[in-house]
Amino acid sequence: MKALSDFTDYFLICGADSDRGVRTIADNIEKKLKELGERVIGVEGYAEGKWVLIDAVDVVVHVLYEPIRRFYDIEGLWIDAPRIKLPFEDGFPKKAKKSEE
Repeated sequence: MKALSDFTDYFLICGADSDRGVRTIADNIEKKLKELGERVIGVEGYAEGKWVLIDAVDVVVHVLYEPIRRFYDIEGLWIDAPRIKLPFEDGFPKKAKKSEE
């Protein structure tokens, strides 16, 4: 994103199958960002639970209800941005090994 955007370095885009799921994911991401010392400067769309945007300056997180995600296809809008594969196993992040911490 750095080469394509002047407002953030990364987008994290994820989805959920319900508004409750969207809010739960957003809550956990915001909590983890704060635990890591990242500054969250804004959260939008939380009450509706259809598309929550979390602005943490260097990363902008989009948590979308899956039908909304498919409709807007924001991944397609940023098709030229490089993709980073996150270390997930069975839908959950891998636990960091001592050498990775």
